[in-house]
Order: sequence, then structure tokens, then C-alpha cells
Amino acid sequence: MIGFLSGKVLFSDGNEIVILTNSGVGYQAFYAGVATEGQGIGLFASHVIRETSQEIFCFKTLRDKKAFELLLSVSGVGPKSAYSLVKTLGCESLIEAVILENKNLLKEAPGIGLKSASQIILDLKDKIKNLKMYTQAQATKINLTETQGIDFDTDSLMQETRTSGLINDDLMKDALMACTELGFKEAQILPLARKILAETSIQKPEQLVHLVLKQIG
Repeated sequence: MIGFLSGKVLFSDGNEIVILTNSGVGYQAFYAGVATEGQGIGLFASHVIRETSQEIFCFKTLRDKKAFELLLSVSGVGPKSAYSLVKTLGCESLIEAVILENKNLLKEAPGIGLKSASQIILDLKDKIKNLKMYTQAQATKINLTETQGIDFDTDSLMQETRTSGLINDDLMKDALMACTELGFKEAQILPLARKILAETSIQKPEQLVHLVLKQIG
């Protein structure tokens, strides 16, 4: 099974990527990012093998890869739908959507309807928090002149580690409900609330609501 790809970018268009590895083999994979052709890259990969086909899906972070693979365990969710969810929502918003049972946010991903959103919440509500254990380090920056492996972008790792913190589920849910009652969209509120919780000590939902509205306003 392929779990990681590193090498030189031969092609990238925001949907697919072709990576030429040091062994001389070129791998074609689905990748939502845009990479510079001719430069080195390292990406986490999930190798999906079916009876009639094989597909590789690439991700910048290990957490995104694990989120994709967890979604594949949901009844009725295939690789394309799982990849659409990770690409559209991002791992953090996906975690929050499942924890908060936010079907509307899950339905923002192409190919995900009410039935699929409900099934994702049902199947993953007790598993989704396990994604917190995986690193958010970006693996895209590598040095092809190094024969011993991959040079990770440690600055990105430190920054994402500082801002990753665990979500206070009840506090987030109450604040989200209050903001949506005021007419704001969930997709607009979640990233702001997550950033505030990571940077500020919040004890009450009304404090979070106040800071979110201040950011918007």
C-alpha cells in the first residue's frame, strides 16, 4: 500500500498530480492543491484498491489522510465523496460538523446529501475525535538533494501545533446556535470560533459569541 509519495512534480492542475519518484516511477494521483511543476514535493497518500481499479488520493497532512480513510468506513460513502468532504470542509471543520451533528455543513460538500450526512454522523460520532492524535504538519516542502529522506517544514508544524487545541464541544455548540439564530451562517462562524478558542481562554458561550461578532463586525 502506498502511504506517502515524494519526488518531482511533472504535472499539477488542482485536481490531479503526477509525481516522478527517485526510483524513476511516476505516480498519478488526485490532489486538490496546485504544485509547481519541476519542483520537489512530498504528500501523504491513500491507496484505494477495488476490483476493477486503483486510485491514489494525496493530502498535505497526515490528519487529512486519516480523515479520508475514516470516511471510507461509512456505509454509502465512496472515495470521491470522502475526498470531496476533506477538500471542501477541511479536517477541523469536518470534525466539528460531526461532533456538533451539523448536517447542513456536511451537505456543503458536492455529492453529500442529507442521507449521507446523517450516516456520517451516526457512524463517526464516537470515532471522529481520534483524528486529533494525528499531526497537522504539512509535508509538501522537501529537499530532493537530501538522500536520507524528507525535510519537513518545521515552522508550519510549530504554528499548527500552537493553534490546533481541543474543541470545547458544549461551548462551541451553544455559541454556534446563538450566532445562527442571529442570522449568521455556520460556515462563516466556525473558523472564527475555532481560531478564538485556540488563542483565547473562553469560559462561557456568550464570551465566544461576543468575540465572534466583534470579528465579523
